[in-house]
Amino acid sequence: MQLSPYGEDPVRLAVDLVNYPPRTVGELAKRCAAVGVVADVAPSAGDLQEVERFLALWLGVVDAESAQVRAERLNRLLAQSSAHPRLTNHARDGWHLHYRDADLPLAGVLRALISVGTAVHLTSRGMTRLRRCALEDCHSPFGDFSRGGRQRYCSPACANRDAVRRHRAKKT
Repeated sequence: MQLSPYGEDPVRLAVDLVNYPPRTVGELAKRCAAVGVVADVAPSAGDLQEVERFLALWLGVVDAESAQVRAERLNRLLAQSSAHPRLTNHARDGWHLHYRDADLPLAGVLRALISVGTAVHLTSRGMTRLRRCALEDCHSPFGDFSRGGRQRYCSPACANRDAVRRHRAKKT
């Protein structure tokens, strides 16, 4: 079975790249390859800078104050990043859908993958399922993949830190 690569995995990749920015194009390429992102064009230094610019725009989607603003910002990214859906077997690992043109550099692949993946995530799970950590000293972005859609923290560590803080505040 070939699962769609759009949705949860691209959102997780975007969050990872924002929270732990790659320092070199080689690191970016290695991290993308580790999660199965295939680019037909060898990565260049320009890809790293373009990904940084794109992720700054993507954070605007995360930080949108309403579903309407979030949709407008994401629609702009989709218009700039994606193409009509097409079937491909470019990696010879089975036919699947792409929402991007062929022969894009790594930055273009990531723009399309993350934009479409974010749209799939938000429309299938809910428009509020992308946010910042509720811990006062964190605020890292995260995708809410929880069953109930009530995740408030980017990690169990942040949730535990906040629980300890609240517990200590009750004692004083």
